[in-house]
Amino acid sequence: MSAAPLTFYSFPLSGHSHRVALMLSLLDVPHRNVEVDLRSGAQKRPEFLALNAFGQVPVIDDNGVVVADSTAILVYLCKRYNGQAWLPEDAVGAAAVQRWLSAASGPLVAGPAAARLVTVFGAPYDVPATLARAHALLAVMERELAATGYLAGAAPTLADVACYTYVAHAPGGNGSLAAY
Repeated sequence: MSAAPLTFYSFPLSGHSHRVALMLSLLDVPHRNVEVDLRSGAQKRPEFLALNAFGQVPVIDDNGVVVADSTAILVYLCKRYNGQAWLPEDAVGAAAVQRWLSAASGPLVAGPAAARLVTVFGAPYDVPATLARAHALLAVMERELAATGYLAGAAPTLADVACYTYVAHAPGGNGSLAAY
């Protein structure tokens, strides 16, 4: 008898959830999706906080192995589900991917993701400053992509998956991609 499929706790408008959904698809990992209603505060209820004390999506439960945080989940999925091509083992390749995973948790969140939060959820951020951060990051990405077409090497990696979702949704935050 095979193990139950992985359980993926997500919210459909979350770019962090989207990056995990994308990786699950790319690796063809069977899973069951559980939508967490962020608007009702379901992520702050005790049963969800037992999965992720930070009260954030996404979270996965892989038959008792619970992993929270989208970039941590991406790494776990690659290590667990034969995704070595997405996460280089060599020091240079691994460092290049980690650099962009850090950017996905920093400048990407402060720029394109924050701009989308303003538009979609009415977040009280400084729109001009948020869009300026978004365009600064997109300019760096454009320069890096010009060399190989990928963020961290000559083939797609977790770096590309982690950054893709909020860049793809940038127009939803009034972040035009026309210059890139």
